[in-house]
Amino acid sequence: MKSKDKFEIISEMAKRRGFFWPSYEIYGGVGGFITFGPLGSILKRRIEDKFRNFYIRPLGILEIESSVIMPGKVFEASGHVDHFKEPIVECLKCKRKFRADHLLQEFAGMSDTETEKLTLQELMNEIKKRNIHCPECGGDFGKTEQFMTMFTTTIGPYSEATGYGRPEAAQGIFVEFKRIYESARGRFPFGVVQIGHALRNEISPRQGPIRLREFTIIDIEFFLDPEDLRCPLLKEVENDTLKLIIAENKLKGIKEPIEVTVKQALNKAYIKAEWQAFFMALAKRFLVELGVPEDKQRFIEKLEWERAHYSVQGFDQEVYLERWGWVEVSGHNYRTDYDLSRHMQFSGVDMKVFKEAEKGGRRFIPHVVEPSFGSDRLVYIALEYAYKTKKNRTLLSLSRELAPIQVGVFPLVSKDGLPEKAKEVYQMLIREGFTVEWDESGSIGRRYARADEVGTPLGVTIDYQTLENGTVTIRDRDTWRQVRSKIEELPELLHAYFRRKIDFEDLGQLIKR
Repeated sequence: MKSKDKFEIISEMAKRRGFFWPSYEIYGGVGGFITFGPLGSILKRRIEDKFRNFYIRPLGILEIESSVIMPGKVFEASGHVDHFKEPIVECLKCKRKFRADHLLQEFAGMSDTETEKLTLQELMNEIKKRNIHCPECGGDFGKTEQFMTMFTTTIGPYSEATGYGRPEAAQGIFVEFKRIYESARGRFPFGVVQIGHALRNEISPRQGPIRLREFTIIDIEFFLDPEDLRCPLLKEVENDTLKLIIAENKLKGIKEPIEVTVKQALNKAYIKAEWQAFFMALAKRFLVELGVPEDKQRFIEKLEWERAHYSVQGFDQEVYLERWGWVEVSGHNYRTDYDLSRHMQFSGVDMKVFKEAEKGGRRFIPHVVEPSFGSDRLVYIALEYAYKTKKNRTLLSLSRELAPIQVGVFPLVSKDGLPEKAKEVYQMLIREGFTVEWDESGSIGRRYARADEVGTPLGVTIDYQTLENGTVTIRDRDTWRQVRSKIEELPELLHAYFRRKIDFEDLGQLIKR
């Protein structure tokens, strides 16, 4: 019997414990949509808050929120109407539709690089040549065609008022640039971020949270002077190492990355813009903080025909996953002035900024460096890398900042006044703002196991000694060590612990076993 891989194990656990599951299950489900449950929605929010603390607040990046549905004119200007298309092929027997390039990658072992540059006819020829049939029914495939992957709608009762569900959050920033720049009071350079839903009408999404039709995207657009692309913060990251698969090596068939410092990558012109290199280094650090080791990360440069239409240089940050191999988790593109210039041309609104100089200053259209993350993918990646087993028990070793439930409160037994005392502790921690789980069902060992499985860092147990001297046991999820602490000191200790001011050993007196 085939053993389950980590994706299957985590997906089953995610359904059972309330992290995520396929949407609309009672109607048979619809591919590409998932529902985040009570624990998953908290984990996702904690990751996004960590992103804000990591990127937005330190760099003074401005955050906005714009509409998900946008007028067709926006995406005509941005080029998405012309370029946001994928090759589709239909099974002649069961009428199921698939991404033609994905079929070649999955069943013929072809790479992205090989399939990206094939024409529609060449894709169809390769499918026939390699004898690839429908994975659902075994039928033959028909003609390969282009499929628009933006969701289309009408705005209001007028059929000619075409609208699209945004496939990225970036255009909401570009079309509102003039207002944002005014609110920034002339500060330059500056960044703007949007964290919100995006829609892509994927042809055949079959990878759970990795590929969705509705997802949460994190887009940062950092606006720069094209004549001054220097990054004053580069010193902070210039000695960080990056694993790069550069375009030149891809063309030679070299699949192993080169490892260089940020400084070397810029000196050798592997990365064109200092700010782009800076954000790539931050992206690597951020994933480490989510639990992904450095050796499981790399950046792969997009070839000219692989790049988005707005990009003059692009790198995908990839993370290794057990089932899917190397999976994109963030994209880093140098968009130049493409978007602002196009919207300026189509709308007739001046998007130039003014920069003072010794000789009176000048006006120009800003260039843009963009790091972009998928929030849903980050959730899955955090879960896969946190998943561990210890003595045949599952534990999620999520960092204390990410754990959906911070503290579990357990009466040792359900009698002799212990539940009542435990309820007092539980209510106190709730009032202090902690996310707390109450559990008195089954043995204390089973309760610890349930808490470990959902990643709860600390368990507080109320026992008979609590009634004698007002102390409780605090248990560490990962090491299973325990300390003894006074109830009245818990709020201060736990606040310090979750702010990383102290470690587990500082929470109380170690209990020796």
